[in-house]
Amino acid sequence: MPTSLSTARHHEVAATAGRRLLDLAAAAGLDAPVPTCPSWDVRALVAHQAMVHLWSTAHLRGDDPDLVPNQTDLRTHDDLLALAADALTGVLAAIAEASADLRAMTFLNDCPPPAAFWARRQAHETTMHMVDALAASLGRVPTADEAAIELDVAVDGLDELLRGFFTRGRSKLFDGEPFTFVVAPTDHDERFVVRVDEKLTVDAPGGEAPADATVLSGSAAALYLALWNRGDDVEVGGGPSTLLERWRGTQRVRWS
Repeated sequence: MPTSLSTARHHEVAATAGRRLLDLAAAAGLDAPVPTCPSWDVRALVAHQAMVHLWSTAHLRGDDPDLVPNQTDLRTHDDLLALAADALTGVLAAIAEASADLRAMTFLNDCPPPAAFWARRQAHETTMHMVDALAASLGRVPTADEAAIELDVAVDGLDELLRGFFTRGRSKLFDGEPFTFVVAPTDHDERFVVRVDEKLTVDAPGGEAPADATVLSGSAAALYLALWNRGDDVEVGGGPSTLLERWRGTQRVRWS
């Protein structure tokens, strides 16, 4: 489904996660490593998030996104945290002011119209990078309880990730043998029946999985983190016990 949350709710989520990210980044220090993104330090994390907010604002405002500085350039800014705070303020204003009939680029499958798409994307982008900042402040991967992601956000995030991102193009999870797995939150009645073939597909709500399908279960927040490769507090039942390891090795969302 395109989204289970309103644009106002996505705006609230992006605002809360963005402010928490900045607070955690300041507490950790810009030179601290980011355990959930091993190639990054906090400086790289903050520069990336600032760049994404600026890039998203350009799409929402009808400006040229190619004029947004890249994250490598932003790393050297004299006051990176202040820059990132301004970028957050800018994208939140752009989301709030975008008209429902906005014409702008979108890039995920099964997504809502552009104004709602960009609000949703920034909510989940910022939430996941808040988790990265939390990992940096703790010096380890955080638990779902520590991340404190609300149930409605986690379920909507699972939908965006599974139906939006990984149904695009050829499935890297496919190894020549089709199979089905189920993502089953223990604290919500939503079930995602995921069919892996040359292309990954996700059944419409209510889809029936084969009896031998692997089931990934845990709280919606734990599943959300695990499928974004930022946690492992989930159970794997039935089918291949290596599914989560295989997911981590093949399913990554990269900026390019």
